[in-house]
Amino acid sequence: MKSIKILSFLLMASVCVSAQTELPIAPVFQNTYKKETRSANGKPGKNYWQNAAKYNLKVDFNPASRLLKGTVEVVYTNNSPDTLQEIWFKLYPNLYKKGVSRKSKIAESDQGEGVAINKLLANGKANNSFHIDGTNMTVAVPAVLPGKTISFLIDYHYTLNKGSHIRTGQVDDGSHFIAYFFPRIAVYDDVDGWNKYPYTGAEEFYNDFDQFNAEITVPGGYGVWATGDLKNASEVFQKDVVSRMAAAEKNDAVVDVITDQDLTNKTVTLPKAFNTFKFEAKNVTDFAFALSDHYLWKSTSLVVDPKTKRRTRVDAVFNPKHKDYYEVIDFARKTVDAMSYQFPKWPFPYSHETIFDGLDQMEYPMMVNDNPVDNREDAITLTDHEIFHTMFPFYMGINETKYGWMDEGWATIGEWLISPMIDSSIVDEYGVQPTASSSGSNDDTPIMTLTPDLKGSGSFTNSYPKPGLAYLFVKDYLGDELFTKALHHYINTWNGKHPMPYDFFFSMNEGSGKNLNWFWKSWFFEGGVLDLAIKAVNKTAEGYQVMIENKGTKALPIDLELTYADGSKEKRHASIGVWEKGDKQVNVDVKTTKRLVKVVMGNPHTPDKVKSDNSFSVN
Repeated sequence: MKSIKILSFLLMASVCVSAQTELPIAPVFQNTYKKETRSANGKPGKNYWQNAAKYNLKVDFNPASRLLKGTVEVVYTNNSPDTLQEIWFKLYPNLYKKGVSRKSKIAESDQGEGVAINKLLANGKANNSFHIDGTNMTVAVPAVLPGKTISFLIDYHYTLNKGSHIRTGQVDDGSHFIAYFFPRIAVYDDVDGWNKYPYTGAEEFYNDFDQFNAEITVPGGYGVWATGDLKNASEVFQKDVVSRMAAAEKNDAVVDVITDQDLTNKTVTLPKAFNTFKFEAKNVTDFAFALSDHYLWKSTSLVVDPKTKRRTRVDAVFNPKHKDYYEVIDFARKTVDAMSYQFPKWPFPYSHETIFDGLDQMEYPMMVNDNPVDNREDAITLTDHEIFHTMFPFYMGINETKYGWMDEGWATIGEWLISPMIDSSIVDEYGVQPTASSSGSNDDTPIMTLTPDLKGSGSFTNSYPKPGLAYLFVKDYLGDELFTKALHHYINTWNGKHPMPYDFFFSMNEGSGKNLNWFWKSWFFEGGVLDLAIKAVNKTAEGYQVMIENKGTKALPIDLELTYADGSKEKRHASIGVWEKGDKQVNVDVKTTKRLVKVVMGNPHTPDKVKSDNSFSVN
């Protein structure tokens, strides 16, 4: 998601992972090393496990009343070594239930009765031993032994919100984006057991990798787009729409799948009172869908994996009134291309990506819910930011609820790097200045602070720009080739699993062959001001020596612009490596025969709280 209390480390202990620097590791993570579910080399341990489920979803949605009636059939496999006496479910729509504790503001008119459970069966037998507490539901069950399964059938309904659009809800009179709409089993993992955090509207999500088969019934005239592959296109769309969609899946050119004329002539869907759209999605962390009776649909595809020639279809589905959206298909295609071949240089992992014209700035597996914006640059940065989330959190199974920085930081650096690839005039400085100005303040807590405990400006900077800058600086330090190797090692090791912070740190160490703990410790575990200063410029026998002071605790790159008496200019750069030994002051030697008159320090992606000491006039 793009977005414009510190947890104390009680009982913290250290595990020696480096001869130079040790990272403080909380007991809960030390336990995973003892149980050998995870290891200090950043790889899953020999006893690593994770649970999974297979869902059959049947949904009947009435756009006029916004009533969603559904049935969930789910088979849940307990791969853990523990016997489960209860199963935790997430009822995310209860964010809109009257009386539920939440951080997001919801209009009284959007507060309703929440999710009503009409029937719940466990292993085919009626089960009334369930308790709903806000967005959590616990169900007492007969013991589920390790390696065994349990099945549920849940019949439920709720009314979708009309306003107070927080990642889901009505978009306009004929369009809706519907997410988090079904009772789903919470994550049970080797770190915390059940994920018991309530959904407050602020933090994001943590889900297992599951299988989904979904049948979504809507009135005639409504198209449906969703996570997964549409399995019955010819049963719901008219022949021309189906043939255009098929053409888009095989060609680089942009195809108008639903045109203005189709909308005018009402020749989008088959002329039935209701249509049931059937989707299938395998090994994904969530399922979302959207519908509209008046949106255009532009589509294209591209080869994302040159080895297998696998293609990804890219869709833009939007209101014809929103003129900025006519270019979104191009921005989306270029983002998928850049992700596959430039950064992170990993074949886009899914068969399609749909950018839906909605009321938020939010990602879902194979889907994006993006509001229209006023200018082209915002459209580019928003589009690539949300699509980049395909890798983090979805491909990597990240616990966003606790560690938002493990996905938002990546989407932020993805935005910084890919936006100029789409339009070279863009210099995206998203969040850099807020990071600088808030550094050292009460809200400037360590990045490792749990997301639910963040406050004030730190709620933004700790999740987005601070980790994004850290990744950018490591990329600069290692160089593109080695950084890509390390990142691919992390992705290869943990995709489809649940990496935690130390898994990331140690995977990057192993993948790069370098111990980066000196950097991880200061940037992720410590606070402190971000501030470099030019302390002096001295003449030497070979030219000049520029003395740089680090007034804070974190390593920052050094970028200098040198101006000479003849008007010529020269740039010098030093990566964070100059601070690796813990020095507070370094010297940059400038070999020249010219007379130096001015030195200016700074870079759009280097936060610096006090800029008055970043310029030095040489006498």
